[in-house]
Amino acid sequence: MKTKGLSITIIAGARPNFMKVAPIIHAIKEAGKQGAAINYRLVHTGQHYDSKMSDTFFQELNIPHPDAHLGAGGGSQAEQTAAIMIAFEKELLANPTDLVLVVGDVTSTMACSIVAKKLNTKVVHVEAGIRSFDLTMPEEINRMVTDAITDYFFTTSAWAGANLKKAGIPDEKIFFVGNVMIDTLLANQSRFSKPAVWGEVGLEDKEYFMLTLHRPGNVDEGQKLKELMNEIIDGAKGLPVIFPIHPRTAKIFSDLEIKADNLYIVDPMGYLEFNYLVQHCKAVITDSGGITEETTVLGVPCLTLRDNTERPETCEIGTNELIGTSTAAIRAALQKLTAGNWKKGAIPEKWDGKAAERIVTELLNL
Repeated sequence: MKTKGLSITIIAGARPNFMKVAPIIHAIKEAGKQGAAINYRLVHTGQHYDSKMSDTFFQELNIPHPDAHLGAGGGSQAEQTAAIMIAFEKELLANPTDLVLVVGDVTSTMACSIVAKKLNTKVVHVEAGIRSFDLTMPEEINRMVTDAITDYFFTTSAWAGANLKKAGIPDEKIFFVGNVMIDTLLANQSRFSKPAVWGEVGLEDKEYFMLTLHRPGNVDEGQKLKELMNEIIDGAKGLPVIFPIHPRTAKIFSDLEIKADNLYIVDPMGYLEFNYLVQHCKAVITDSGGITEETTVLGVPCLTLRDNTERPETCEIGTNELIGTSTAAIRAALQKLTAGNWKKGAIPEKWDGKAAERIVTELLNL
């Protein structure tokens, strides 16, 4: 049974989601303390089922235990989408709500949006409107489908809002609130913790690289991955390269026999340890989108091994540069970095740690 006031079901499924829902939950609780009639139900779809990729985040980011865990992890894209939809339909029928709030662009975002709309429940999309315009990316399909059926759009940048307007979304449904990922970053920055690898390797401030790779185009083909790795290892000029390896990447990587004195493969890290390393590194080399936002705010150089980005503000305003995936381009970028010629960057508008407060205020106004 729903309690009085605005009822919101919040969806989280994969690692990036937890960082985005945490500040929203905290803002809802704070609004409740101030007398606002608002309550939430947190649903974990189970899309990421490795505890290192999900469960530790609930503890580290002070997120309450989920009200429901759908256990829909594993399988192909289609199998996972179907499993999430079947489980969430049962969940939503048993626990009706005023709004279903989804974040980001993972499979759970799209799957739960479809279920909600088919059950005549309004959908709120946080981080709406971002686009890479690359339909080979599963995330781009998820973004497009979700935004096609969303009722209220909360954006991280004016650029994202412009994408929505071009698609015919009326202004009154678009809310430029800022970036909830940055809310989490700033709220937890003082709690970042030095991981064991710091002492084990003997890391020094600004004297090592952080590496993350997980996109199919970079990691699924062994020879391609090997070429990328060798170029990065060489370009680091002997400085340590710390590589928290994604489970997807680990399967292919283990067969490649890549060894170097300055390469350190570590397990996926918790949020506080990972961002300690990001904050103190010389640069991040990645094919992720979210990390480029964090490096922008932390003022850390970022080399993105992709040909496009759904977060152009990190390049136009921040410390990120799109490098592509050719070995020549990686070599040139690392030479530029080690020569001290990387741009300084600035922080985009409303990336100030208050996005979740704005979201909750707008939801209550609705």
